[in-house]
Amino acid sequence: MRILLLMSIIGLSSPAFAGEGQTLHDAACLQCHASLTAGKPSSLYTRADRKVTTFEALQKRVIGCAVAADVRWSDKQRAQVVQYLAERFYHF
Repeated sequence: MRILLLMSIIGLSSPAFAGEGQTLHDAACLQCHASLTAGKPSSLYTRADRKVTTFEALQKRVIGCAVAADVRWSDKQRAQVVQYLAERFYHF
């Protein structure tokens, strides 16, 4: 919740911000997710037994995945990816 509040205060909750999050996500995450899901990368987010159930868990998962993928996102870029995923798939 604090990140969402902070993002809204400093104007990072705009559609353009989330759009950049999708661009970053797609470039860094889709290939690995597709390899884990028989070519259906979005199914990680929509499956009934998904592992991420809170905004805080999503933030941690994005950090962990970025490390595993050797992606060096800035804090702002990571927040963009989190916001994109929260808005597109998780709806917290």
